[in-house]
Amino acid sequence: MSETVFDPGLQPERTLLAWRRTCLSFGLGSLVAMRFTAEVAGIFAVLVGLIGAGLAVAAYFAAAVGYQRANASLNRTGSLEHGAWPMALATAAALVLGAACAAYLVLSALRG
Repeated sequence: MSETVFDPGLQPERTLLAWRRTCLSFGLGSLVAMRFTAEVAGIFAVLVGLIGAGLAVAAYFAAAVGYQRANASLNRTGSLEHGAWPMALATAAALVLGAACAAYLVLSALRG
């Protein structure tokens, strides 16, 4: 694999940095949601928080692998080849975080 940068404007690198920030936000959001919902949802909150954080970490690493593949394909052929795994994992992390928030609201309303 070539270590040279394909794009002088560093678009693939900026994209990787954006994915990293997004994944870190989802991971941190999942852990914060776990912290605040643990009293209401108990072990369910811990499981959902850990699953959300795990998905965010997986998306983080998938984005890094995707960047390396994209950079290599750009240097090799001049065309971009990439997969959708980072997007799928980040979407799953966002859905888990949303489910945790919805569960918190429902359980809080039921406790009254």
